[in-house]
Amino acid sequence: MSHTGCRSEGMEAFALRVIGDSMSPAFEDGHIIVVDPGYPLISNSYAVLINNSEVLFGLYVRDESGSRLEYLKPGEAPVMLDDNFHVKGVVTQRNGRRRKDTVYFEYPLATGQTLL
Repeated sequence: MSHTGCRSEGMEAFALRVIGDSMSPAFEDGHIIVVDPGYPLISNSYAVLINNSEVLFGLYVRDESGSRLEYLKPGEAPVMLDDNFHVKGVVTQRNGRRRKDTVYFEYPLATGQTLL
């Protein structure tokens, strides 16, 4: 799969549980995210990526300084992505313990826009 993502037959959305607090307060430890491998990866989208054999979840940003994954928690350093990182999918939904905690994402997010 390329860095831009692609639509592909047989690729279905899947769910993952958030572990840790690097994406807090929008994504808390234990939240469930729905990841769709068919969405194109664009700057300022929440994504699940593989970089150097490590699975990462964060806010994908691409600009003149390169491609990186940023975290929402203040003080967390961004991860610069290698040229051959692999896209697993783009986050399209976040679920908490209650139905009212469900959030759907429409892309592209405006620059600087995050949850909550």
